Amino acid sequence: MFSNGSAPYDYIVVGAGSAGCVLAARLSEDPRNHVLLLEAGPPDRSPWIHLPIGYGKTMWSPVYNWKFETDPDPNMNGRRIYWPRGKTLGGSSSINGLIYIRGQAEDYDHWAALGNEGWSFAEVLPYFIKSEGNERGDSAFHGGNGPLQVSDIGARHELIEAFIHGAVENGVPRTEDFNGASQEGAGYYQLTTRNGLRCSTAKGYLNDAKKRPNLRIETHAQATALVLRGKRVVGVNYVQHGATKTASAGCEVLLSAGAIQSPQLLQLSGIGPRSLLESLDIPVVHDLPGVGENLQDHLQIRLSYECTKPITTNDQLNTLFGQARLGWEWLIHRSGPLAVGINQGGCFMHALRDAGGRPVTTTPDIQFHVSTLSADMAGGKVHPYSGFTMSVCQLRPESRGQVRIRSRDALDPPSMQPHYLSTPLDRDTNVAAVRAARAIAASRAMSPYVKREVKPGPEAQSYDELLEFCRNNGATIFHPSGTCSMGRDAMAVVDSRLRVHGVEGIRVVDCSVMPTLVSGNTNAPVVMMAEKAADTIREDARQLAAA
Repeated sequence: MFSNGSAPYDYIVVGAGSAGCVLAARLSEDPRNHVLLLEAGPPDRSPWIHLPIGYGKTMWSPVYNWKFETDPDPNMNGRRIYWPRGKTLGGSSSINGLIYIRGQAEDYDHWAALGNEGWSFAEVLPYFIKSEGNERGDSAFHGGNGPLQVSDIGARHELIEAFIHGAVENGVPRTEDFNGASQEGAGYYQLTTRNGLRCSTAKGYLNDAKKRPNLRIETHAQATALVLRGKRVVGVNYVQHGATKTASAGCEVLLSAGAIQSPQLLQLSGIGPRSLLESLDIPVVHDLPGVGENLQDHLQIRLSYECTKPITTNDQLNTLFGQARLGWEWLIHRSGPLAVGINQGGCFMHALRDAGGRPVTTTPDIQFHVSTLSADMAGGKVHPYSGFTMSVCQLRPESRGQVRIRSRDALDPPSMQPHYLSTPLDRDTNVAAVRAARAIAASRAMSPYVKREVKPGPEAQSYDELLEFCRNNGATIFHPSGTCSMGRDAMAVVDSRLRVHGVEGIRVVDCSVMPTLVSGNTNAPVVMMAEKAADTIREDARQLAAA
């Protein structure tokens, strides 16, 4: 549609992840649009992708996962932090923890207040509703017929119930919907599943769309550079099975490679900070200092416990009989731990308080992910004892990092430096979060299930000891964002219509454009953003055609 007549594709989407699958599906609804979707990874055929508990396998798979590592972070005692990112159709929505969370209304109102027209909560809510196929049906806050399937966790677990009641004892209300009028509360998460199977954006959006003759999907196709004519992007170079290829775009290239690889591709193509590009002898197409800056992530601190009762998923996974029972439960009923992934319950609450005991923020500042199993890290081998985990994370960290290419080689992973815990607020909030978890564990409802605290352990009590525990054990909860920030300021990379400042023919549509991190898991917000972007792209195309 509206191509220059010589390009075989109107739109090229780089990255078939949480955003890219949505864009490709929506834009190809118009048969006049010829769309190419490039994905560096393979098709999503592994059963471990579709089985919710398979997250523990794909998290470590070099086939379906980029398996990034950060640079040594001085704030984490020089540790490198493992950053898994999806490398298959569906991207990280094919390997994530399945939790459906939108964030707080205030997150989006803040984006709008920064000058990003059209991004207030009232304006983005229709796109959340449009994308969602919630088994509860339509309501003021939910959609029942969208492509992204969302389901309740069927069975109530004794440990999760104890956690919820323990949170209530600590002043947190019980909630049945973290995505309704208020996020605050403790309860069960809803998951992007249906009938015991994962619903990635590939499954929800591409399964039908890929049958269209105007949509071409290329897997094993890693983008290496943007093709530019002056300051206009006209195509993409990519490598597929060892061969270098070029695809041309008559309308636009849509960069949906995520918070690590979207800025990487821009920098490799001469769009980014002049000093970085010149240091690597990359010709500067456009000096855009914010490309790769403003990196934000949720740092998770995992508290693990030994349970007094043999009721945990550890107990089932550590015996052949237990494994067989789990498999039977899933095969016959599509239920049980295999159908719900790893984290079942959670909580959004205030942790950091002033000297008078009042919350320092108007909205919840921490999130819990509560799992009926325990391991040294998320997705790792479960402990040999009855165990469970409470993971806490600060929702709106102040710490900012950056993503910068190391070389001109597109296959060389970029430098990733998150600078976790680099501000007093972040340090104070994480320590307060650990103490909040301990308070719930010590509640009347939950203490009968706690045989011992394994980590941090009773020896860690003071502020400094708990902060050191955070430095030595903190890890990503898989939400890197912000590296192609939307806005009007000097460090912004895209405008409110997601067009790259100073360059024509390209938009960025993924979590990298978030100016500030949302208060919760990022998959649902990215799907919303892609739905909104698709409408914006079509609107701009109509206006261009009418001009």
